[in-house]
Amino acid sequence: MRRPTTISFPAVLAALAILAAACSDDTSTAETPAPTTTVTATTAADSTAAATTAAPATTAAPPTAVPTTAGPPPTVAINGPDFDEVTAAIETFVGAQGLNGAGFVVVDRDDGVLYQQSFGEFTDDRISLIASSSKMLTAGVLVKLHEDGAFDIDAPVADYVDWGAGNPDITTAQLLSNSSGLVGLIDDPTYAPYLCQYIHTGTLQDCAEAIMTTPEDDELITPPDSTFRYGGGQWQVAGAVAEVVSGKSWAELIDETYVQPCGVDSLGYTNHFAQIQSEAGPFSYPDPFNGDPNSVEPTVNPNMEGGAYIDAGDYGTLLLMHLRDGMCGDTQALTPESIERMHTDRIGERYDGSTGTGLEGYGLGWWLDRDQPGYSQDGGAFGTVPWIDEERGYGAYLVIEKTNGVGSELATELKPMLETIIDARG
Repeated sequence: MRRPTTISFPAVLAALAILAAACSDDTSTAETPAPTTTVTATTAADSTAAATTAAPATTAAPPTAVPTTAGPPPTVAINGPDFDEVTAAIETFVGAQGLNGAGFVVVDRDDGVLYQQSFGEFTDDRISLIASSSKMLTAGVLVKLHEDGAFDIDAPVADYVDWGAGNPDITTAQLLSNSSGLVGLIDDPTYAPYLCQYIHTGTLQDCAEAIMTTPEDDELITPPDSTFRYGGGQWQVAGAVAEVVSGKSWAELIDETYVQPCGVDSLGYTNHFAQIQSEAGPFSYPDPFNGDPNSVEPTVNPNMEGGAYIDAGDYGTLLLMHLRDGMCGDTQALTPESIERMHTDRIGERYDGSTGTGLEGYGLGWWLDRDQPGYSQDGGAFGTVPWIDEERGYGAYLVIEKTNGVGSELATELKPMLETIIDARG
């Protein structure tokens, strides 16, 4: 008999609370520490029942700032604009904030990569954890399976998995638009019956079954397509559905959906939340990762909503794919219909829903600005901010390794600069 694995969470699950705010335009950061949680896990299915809460943890002081300098000159398209102001702004910000570095990529629908620059300790091939900037990647796998005919994204999950009978009306599209009615991240980021989503042991299938069959949430669930409840276990369920209908592991699906057709070799998924955290506290980037996916144990229970890692150039490649109707070079990675579905305001169309943030719409994995048609964003808790402006035909990806508040502050400074540059190009 295998001995139980004991996983200690010294305040690490508190970091999950900011995943909810991290993907909107909210630039504030939380300051109140969350409880320390210890989980004893034998399998993903029964690990959720073993959560116990101890005394509140304290947030450690931030590490000593690392002096930063600019990297090599920016890469600019032959007929591209001058990004000197952008470069100077990032250099200044990185130094003033004491960041270890930053990466920034700008892509154009017609001209490809307009700009890529690394700052401080960052190199162009530095791999970073991207937290909730994973969501649009996860959603893309599911919409591709739908377009390929593997399943119907609007059909009940129960049509494809026996354990879906626990919530027989929930569809995969509802899961990916945070509209399933299951307990969300904002409701309770450390909700005990769903804790398997943060544990690297067990399997994605066992975790999804635990989430969908627990009776503990019966009084908390709302009817599907009635309320926007951001994040949480519903994303783990969506990933498990993908494995079942395809007959492939999540790693295989990522490889065939993105890595092979688009050449994004740095992309992968992990489940780091219970393994590493920042010395600066639970609201900062987990420094022990340090650009190395091997710093965490491999898993067959990757975190669907916040477990991806990738380098800046590869994320830029995927933004360009979205701008080009799913094309990566000469390869059709996603169909135009899939891209349109992801960027359509599903919660507005289906139940007149709203996110309650500055970006009121939500598609499949993307926050949408109803006041600026064609604008989509998928920010992450650790400072990544990807966005697409379809009207202007460009996308941008900013990566720092700190917090959502810091990343959002810099992105807010850079956006008007980019709009001026793009508009001047005509």
